[in-house]
Amino acid sequence: MIKPSAPHPNLPIDQVLTGDCREVLRTLPEKSVDLVFADPPYNLQLQQELFRPNRSRVDAVDDEWDQFASFAEYDAFCREWLAGCRHVLKDTGALWVIGSYHNIFRLGAILQDMGFWVLNDIVWIKTNPMPNFRGVRFTNAHETLIWACKYKGAEYTFNHHAMKALNEDLQMRSDWTLPICSGPERVRTNGKKAHSTQKPEALLYRVILASTNPGDVVLDPFFGTGTTGAVAKMLGRHWVGIEREEKYVEVAARRIAAAPAAPPEALALPRSRRKQRLPFGSLVEAGVLRPGQSLYFDRDPARAAVILADGHLALDGLTGSIHQLAAALLGSQPANGWEHWYYTDGDGQAHVIGKLRDEFHRAQSLGHTAPEPHQPE
Repeated sequence: MIKPSAPHPNLPIDQVLTGDCREVLRTLPEKSVDLVFADPPYNLQLQQELFRPNRSRVDAVDDEWDQFASFAEYDAFCREWLAGCRHVLKDTGALWVIGSYHNIFRLGAILQDMGFWVLNDIVWIKTNPMPNFRGVRFTNAHETLIWACKYKGAEYTFNHHAMKALNEDLQMRSDWTLPICSGPERVRTNGKKAHSTQKPEALLYRVILASTNPGDVVLDPFFGTGTTGAVAKMLGRHWVGIEREEKYVEVAARRIAAAPAAPPEALALPRSRRKQRLPFGSLVEAGVLRPGQSLYFDRDPARAAVILADGHLALDGLTGSIHQLAAALLGSQPANGWEHWYYTDGDGQAHVIGKLRDEFHRAQSLGHTAPEPHQPE
């Protein structure tokens, strides 16, 4: 099991934050969460009430939060909340978003336009879908999840062996057959469904177990009745929920308070398929970067450190590793230097040095010594 770093000190972990996620996300620390799971409005565009053959009314999704005037308005809404998610997501983190045919293709295009790299699409096949009562279309028996990392080549968590173990030691496929949320799991208020689109805990169990390690932080910008928080607590992960509807916030808080938490000894997993650790000095000795070259802290030209021959950095009288110097600049907070130091290419474009590490790993996997040097100066 990989030991996680401590949560960002300014991140309000294990709390439900009330408000519009587009506004709340802007107030959270940059690169502070390990996983985002988003179950946004689907923009179902229902034009009329639905009835069963016996003329009883179907309790469909007709909530105000799922209504948009146009596709353009919906797309603008999604770009805004996805930009907020990208802001808070670590470079080593991942994002999962779920939708139906109404919105998932639009979300996929927006994700790619924003620079996310799609790793898989997962088809959730429902064992007990709601029928198409009017008989004018096929029964909608599945939803789609997109799993993406922050950029092409990013290092992300995938607990491959845990997924195999869940699947009787066979590689887990991208089609997941699970029932919809019903029975005792369905959260109710005064005998009625508390939320019209509550997701099953089994679905979140797979997402969180596959993509995080104990102690990591999972953020859900459309928290609803708190399924993400309940499962994260069960699996020993921290969570942050954002929800604008007060009625859901209260239900989620009560639900999570009552949710069980697994003991730490039950959470140990086989080593995930993260890439082998690489010392920064390996890039220097391989000639990918060179002594005397400048690296910029969080792209800031005023905080340019010089690479020393031993792989340390020097800036304003301070000397240390990429991690030590980053921590010092952050006020002694724990820091992953691979996420904070940037180099410039021959065109003057800034890139995080984690990109060089990923290129180095790829080159080694192909039998090459190192990738091409990045020495603009």
